[in-house]
Amino acid sequence: MKVNFKKVSAELLGTFVLVLIGTSTAVLTNGNILATALAFGLAVMMMAFAVGPYSGGHFNPAVSLAMFLKKKLSGWELLTYVASQVIGAILGSLVLFLLLDSSAQLGANQVNQFIFGSDFLGLIKGFIVEVILTFIFIFVIINVVKNEDASKFAGLFIGLTLVAIILAGFNFTGLSVNPARSLAPAIFEGGESFTQLWVFIFAPLTGGALAALVSNLFDKNEG
Repeated sequence: MKVNFKKVSAELLGTFVLVLIGTSTAVLTNGNILATALAFGLAVMMMAFAVGPYSGGHFNPAVSLAMFLKKKLSGWELLTYVASQVIGAILGSLVLFLLLDSSAQLGANQVNQFIFGSDFLGLIKGFIVEVILTFIFIFVIINVVKNEDASKFAGLFIGLTLVAIILAGFNFTGLSVNPARSLAPAIFEGGESFTQLWVFIFAPLTGGALAALVSNLFDKNEG
């Protein structure tokens, strides 16, 4: 099994830029919702146009899982994409960690305890938010990419969709919809962010799988 270095390099670079720009904006603006949403959305848009033609521009293990379930990626490609995304995300958080004080927040996701509470039920509510908004995000991605007219502007539509769902979900969980984006800062922050990490890994993967499943149902009923 060979590694397509052009594809994995594109995924690594795209995820690196996404995490660095998005989380640094969240940290340096003290969690300004609009600034953070725009930063993540514009970063996805930029890198989708810059390196998307090489790899498809996933930058997110949940997207790659959905594409695997849609039979757009092989199992080996899925593994190499996810590994590249995780490495890129960690490098993005590492840069921010080195630039800031070691005790600084690095933009890790956490369930908002003031809204949902600090118990297990609160985490489950946060899990549901992440599943629903990931489903919406990835369902849009799948259908934009397969539409010949819309696919020319896929980066724009996907970036704007990410802005919209961050605006909707930021106060609930900080809005992840991307396991790599959540894993990287949590590694350096530790504490509660790392304890809650399971929410931000499994919820986006669940949302991505559901998006692929529903998309397949639509495809079967076409015509």
